[in-house]
Amino acid sequence: MAYPNESAEYRTARNALLDAEIALRRQTEAVAEMRRALPPGGQVPEDFVFERIGANSRVEKVRLSELFGDHATLMLYSYMFGPDRDQPCSGCTHLLDCNDGAARHIPQRAAFYVVAGSPIARLAAWAHERGWDHLNLLSTAGNEYNDQYYGNTAALTPAMRQLRGYKPDENWDEPMLNVFRKDGDTIRHFWGSELVYTPKDPGQDNRGLDFMDPVWLLLDTTPEGRGADFFPQVDYD
Repeated sequence: MAYPNESAEYRTARNALLDAEIALRRQTEAVAEMRRALPPGGQVPEDFVFERIGANSRVEKVRLSELFGDHATLMLYSYMFGPDRDQPCSGCTHLLDCNDGAARHIPQRAAFYVVAGSPIARLAAWAHERGWDHLNLLSTAGNEYNDQYYGNTAALTPAMRQLRGYKPDENWDEPMLNVFRKDGDTIRHFWGSELVYTPKDPGQDNRGLDFMDPVWLLLDTTPEGRGADFFPQVDYD
C-alpha cells in the first residue's frame, strides 16, 4: 500500500509496524485458543439469586441458572456501582456505554448481564438516564456473587492485598468479567478477567478489560495515544 505523498521513510516504518500488527493478531488468536482449551473450571457453589425489573416494572428474583436462557454460556460483568457510591465508576460507565451497542449482538451467541451491588431500582433508573436500551442490569444486593467472583476485593488473599498496597480491612467493588458454562444441571466457572488484579506495567494501568473497551483501542491508533492524564468521565461539560 501507499498513501498520497507518503515518504519512503514512512512506508518502511509503516511496513515494520504492519508486521508487528500481524504478529499481534496471531498472538491474540493464540491466546483465544488457549482460553477455549481451558479444562473445566470450578463448579459454582450456589445458585445465586439476583434481582431484576421484570414484567409490569416489578422487582423479581432470578437465579443464576435461569440467566443462561437457551444458551450454554453466560457472561456477567461486575459494575462498580455499589450502594456506597454517589455515582458509578466512570471507567465502568464509559465501558458500558460502548457495550450497550454490543449487547444487541452478543445474545445471538451467549447470555450477557451487568451486575452491581446497588438496589435494582437505582440501577434501572441509572440505565434509563444513561440511555442504555440493550444492557440487562441485575442487582447483587443480598447475595455473595461479587464476594466470591472478584467483583469486589473481599476474596483477595493477604499476598494480593500486599502486592497492591491494600490494607487488610479495605474493600470496594472492582470491574470483572466472568464467564460461566452450563452443562445440564451443572454450572462451572469458565474464565475471569484476572488481568484486572495483576501488577501494572510502568506507565500503564493493568488494562485488564481492554479487550472489551473500544475507547482505549481507538485512541491507540492516534498520534497522541491514550494520553497520560485522560480518563473517561461520566459526563463532560
